[in-house]
Amino acid sequence: MKTKKCKICRNEFTPVKPMQSVCSTECALSMVSLKKAKRERAKVIEDRKETRAKLEKLKTRSEWIKEAQIEFNKYIRLRDSGKPCISCGADCSAHSIGGAGDAGHFRSRGSAPHLRFDERNVSLQCKRCNRYLAGNVAAYRIGLVERIGLEAVEALECDHGIPDHSIDALRAIKALYKAKCKEMEKQIE
Repeated sequence: MKTKKCKICRNEFTPVKPMQSVCSTECALSMVSLKKAKRERAKVIEDRKETRAKLEKLKTRSEWIKEAQIEFNKYIRLRDSGKPCISCGADCSAHSIGGAGDAGHFRSRGSAPHLRFDERNVSLQCKRCNRYLAGNVAAYRIGLVERIGLEAVEALECDHGIPDHSIDALRAIKALYKAKCKEMEKQIE
């Protein structure tokens, strides 16, 4: 018979049986334990997938809103990186005091939930204006008019739609902004 290389120790040997792939009993035992470990790893991965799928089904609408908001805010920070605060013009870069700033809403999420994920309604805002000055709305409006124009700002102010925050819609919003963030991060690098 032709010589073969042992799958475990890589030494050459002459097989006794046609399907023999290892040279000795020790190598055969090693192969069995490797295959067993591989099967166990595959089972653990499958269990994790099943658990993750079950947890996805158990998520509440508010959890989906929170996750979609995180991805949306990340996108706004990336989109507006390098720009100053829309309200006061302060530096919102990552190296400034307080970090990278917030994704501040012109019309708040509470008063206009249908505009929660509207890119025109959200801009990079320093933490001081967003958190401690209640959004600094008057100055925000002036900055927003400069960025998107008076007509668009007035359209936002007059928009009184009904939000579609179903779980399917939120899942799609999260996926969309996650993809947009990945694309923007590739462009930055």
